[in-house]
Amino acid sequence: MHVPRRALRALVPLACAATLAVAPLPPPTASASSHSEAPGTAADRLVDGTDVYAFVSPDAPTTVTILANYIPLEEPAGGPNYSAFADDALYEIHVDNDGDAREDLTYQFRFTTTTKNPATFLYNTGPITYDAPNDTYAGLNVEQRYELARVVGDRRTGVRTVLATGVLVAPNHVGPKSIADYASLVAPAIRTLGDGTKVFAGPRDDPFFVFLGRVFDLVNIDPVVPGGQDAQCGAVPGGDHLKGYNVHTLALQVPKTLLTSDGSAGTDPNLPTSTVGIWSTASRKQVHLNRTEGRPAIEGGAWVQKSRLGMPLVNEVVIARLDKDKWNYSEPKDDAQFLPYVTNPELPGILNTLFPSVAVPTAPRNDLVSVFLTGLAGVNQKGAACEYLRLNMGHAPSASPHRMGLLAGQNDGFPNGRRLTDDVVDIELQVVIGALVPGFSVTPLGASPRSLGDTVCQNDVPFLATFPYAAPPHDGVTRAH
Repeated sequence: MHVPRRALRALVPLACAATLAVAPLPPPTASASSHSEAPGTAADRLVDGTDVYAFVSPDAPTTVTILANYIPLEEPAGGPNYSAFADDALYEIHVDNDGDAREDLTYQFRFTTTTKNPATFLYNTGPITYDAPNDTYAGLNVEQRYELARVVGDRRTGVRTVLATGVLVAPNHVGPKSIADYASLVAPAIRTLGDGTKVFAGPRDDPFFVFLGRVFDLVNIDPVVPGGQDAQCGAVPGGDHLKGYNVHTLALQVPKTLLTSDGSAGTDPNLPTSTVGIWSTASRKQVHLNRTEGRPAIEGGAWVQKSRLGMPLVNEVVIARLDKDKWNYSEPKDDAQFLPYVTNPELPGILNTLFPSVAVPTAPRNDLVSVFLTGLAGVNQKGAACEYLRLNMGHAPSASPHRMGLLAGQNDGFPNGRRLTDDVVDIELQVVIGALVPGFSVTPLGASPRSLGDTVCQNDVPFLATFPYAAPPHDGVTRAH
């Protein structure tokens, strides 16, 4: 769960979800965007989705880039069995392009791990370099590859087409002795498909930035450094508690024409076809039979969804504990069952209790329904009410992205899609106190509306200018938390 700290740090995560449950104030139970949001995924990290990003590619504006991250709080030094995608899981990125809250396109990833020399404990048996003639990583003992398929229609019954097989997964960044030039290992893991789609899978720096720890210390916040203003960025040294951690990323760069329902260019923001809904899931087989004497388990039955991620911070701080696993098993088409968590949120009451001078709009919060369930009129509104990341592809990428996204007047910023640089913690906190309610004046603590935030305004390392955009992973030797 992405959670803020400080005067509204802890509130930020709640704010991010902007739709908290109507329950008494319990201690938070998650970490970062979706970094430990439900009991089920907390016990199965390899299928725990952490964040989804979707934005018009700044250097290739006829395409959309989608990043789906998994495995929260991934320790770069976690050898010799480093983090990896699960061979027995199905990872999926879904796209709804007609607004009916059901997937119309699904990209499916299935992974296979090969150990070249099982008689050693080593992850790599020498320096890791790319062996182009054999399309393999020399020196890497434990190698992952994957199959990518595209399903048109229902994810289980639609028309399935395999787009690529045997694609290399970028290796973990073991350390400078094992890997002298990590960038040289990323290029072989980027595949351009025949339809113009680019794909990448592998470890990356966790791009989410948030002051994570304070919220779990019994909502340990104070009004001294509320944080939302640009001048307060970095006011608390070391505030980004995800610094130095990695995630495993699935990255797609897809031509807009492949995402729209009618094959149109997706460049006109006024056309409904330009807006799509995007979310990620991970599933496991229904039956898992453990066997004795170290023999592989037997998997069988249907795929059962274990995690779901669209808008940031929803399950962590919006959904009550009794429904967290249910949320992860659910699909957008069934989201009406969770509506009370949005229309009558918990967070505004918490804010008003902790800071009586912070006035907030009263329930029902239809403004939050627009932000999180239907999209905003004139920006990305489309279709049935449901929770996923809505992206109007027709809004051109801003030359200089502002961390406050739509609140800073940039229609290509969160909550229209989500760029890597968008400060979703500060944005959602300000939205939950009424920043998007017409005529509602927000003056918390006698300051400006931008005074609610966590003082963490950017990632600990810079993002890339080209695909896959997320920063390289931290290595296991020089990483620092």
